Amino acid sequence: MTGTDIFLIAIQAFGGIALFMYGKTMLGKGLEKVSGGKMEKILSGLTSNVLKSVLLGAVVTAAIQSSGATTVIIVGMVNSGILKLSSAIGVIMGANIGSTVTGQILRLAGLESSADTNLILQLLNTKYLAPIISIIGLLIFMLSKSDLKKSLGETFIGLGILFTGMLSMSDSVKPLSELQQFQDLFAALSNPVLGVIAGAVVTAILQSSAASVGILQAISQSGALKNSAAFPIIMGQNIGTCVTSIISAVGASKNAKRAAAVHLYFNIIGTVLFLTAVYTIKATIGFPFWENTIDMGGIANFHTFFNVTVTLLFLPFTKLLEKLACLTIRDKPDDDGEGGEIVIDTLDDRLLKSPALAIQQANNTVVTMGKLALKNFREMRKLFVDEYYSEKTIGKLKENETAIDRMEDRLNAYLVKVTECSLTDYENRRVTELLHLTSEFERIGDYAMNLIEDAERLHGIDVVFSESALHELGVISDAVQEIIGMAVEAVKNNSVETATKIEPLEETVDYLNATLKERHIERLKNGECVIESGVNFLDLLINLERISDHCSNIAVYVIGAQKRNDFVNRHEYIKAQHESSDEEYLNLAEQYMAKYSL
Repeated sequence: MTGTDIFLIAIQAFGGIALFMYGKTMLGKGLEKVSGGKMEKILSGLTSNVLKSVLLGAVVTAAIQSSGATTVIIVGMVNSGILKLSSAIGVIMGANIGSTVTGQILRLAGLESSADTNLILQLLNTKYLAPIISIIGLLIFMLSKSDLKKSLGETFIGLGILFTGMLSMSDSVKPLSELQQFQDLFAALSNPVLGVIAGAVVTAILQSSAASVGILQAISQSGALKNSAAFPIIMGQNIGTCVTSIISAVGASKNAKRAAAVHLYFNIIGTVLFLTAVYTIKATIGFPFWENTIDMGGIANFHTFFNVTVTLLFLPFTKLLEKLACLTIRDKPDDDGEGGEIVIDTLDDRLLKSPALAIQQANNTVVTMGKLALKNFREMRKLFVDEYYSEKTIGKLKENETAIDRMEDRLNAYLVKVTECSLTDYENRRVTELLHLTSEFERIGDYAMNLIEDAERLHGIDVVFSESALHELGVISDAVQEIIGMAVEAVKNNSVETATKIEPLEETVDYLNATLKERHIERLKNGECVIESGVNFLDLLINLERISDHCSNIAVYVIGAQKRNDFVNRHEYIKAQHESSDEEYLNLAEQYMAKYSL
């Protein structure tokens, strides 16, 4: 075999690797979209139940076809404070099991066509199966209009490309089996240390254990790969995949770095223990199959057996792994925190690997904005009563407002990054909705701040409202406080049911606002209150009404985003609601009028 022949084989092999990697990526993205991001979202609700965490880690990794992507997401969630380190350990262990699914799928490429003329058996051969799957995927993708079906089509196309890349790699390396140098290379890799290093290096370069296992499966088709060489290489691949999580932990919090360290320690210790057990058995009892050639199915099975065994071995020792990571990455004596941060930034860029999860975290941050605005409003109400007025309270409320402004800036920048990911139509609508909601809650915070400044101004000139004015303010403030809470709840749960209850209450607030203006003007005319308090009272009513209006906007955005078409037109929706003869709407409006009766 000439140098030219080897060069041409290399081109074909690397072309196959390129197709394989692209198909794997496309398959993972398709599966992630089909799942709707639900499996990743479940991760944020994990408890300390290790078995549950392992299972979910395996399922999520099988869905997105990358243990590296799963661990990067986990590092991001730990960094954001969404997951505790103890909960993350089980997910990391389960990710190793989930990564074996790719190898089990790829073993189909090793099926030989039946010597029989049975057409069905012949079509199971990847030579025919790959184009069939690709054609089916293309038809689904082109003929479907729904996001879900298009994503399913992408999944099939990705699988077809994956198989095509595998076939290209297998065909390219088969002629190399005749080369003595090729056989000598794999004979040398029978050395466990060299085999582990080779597996780790290749996987670190590709940043995917599933991909390196796939390449090894392709090489096995040449007939030059024996069990003695394949076993240490497969074990080394688990160590190499840790590079992805280590890189992602750079610049992260200590707990995020510990999560990456747990991933590394788990794989290194597991490999050492398994390697020791295998070679001890080989030296004492021996394996009759040790020098036999291994096929694609054998590689897939050993990869699965290795990861499942190591995970089961470590299940009782997760606390020790956590302790080891904490001993390696220690807290400094002054790591008590500066105390100035009100909220942890949950918008970690690592979560962008799963757009659905990134969108959910953005939604959570919007909810946090709403909760802070609600807290400011609730505390603001006390400031109009002299005995509860406190400069310290005002200082805390201003800190909350600063935090709301910071979150708005962070959310806008983060959501722009989300739009650069591959999104479904529904996810695009959710991003647009969140951009609107961010602005609405920020404005609610601003108006709450206006009310706080009104309280400061009145206190500064030693002006107080009359008992009747304070009572009226209490009634309308109760209604506004409830409507803010409903807006937060609607966004938190993406609840159309809660959102539809907001407009009847907003109409009640409008009625109260108009009524209170008339009453206060009458008090001014009758000399029952001074000009200074009168002007401020009317200013308070304006701010309260505007907060209510923004809550109404939030309801419309939530309703629109949950529909599978464009956003609901706000003005048309509100007009239709106000003119509605819908019994449920009228009943709600009547209940709110009675509840907040003056």
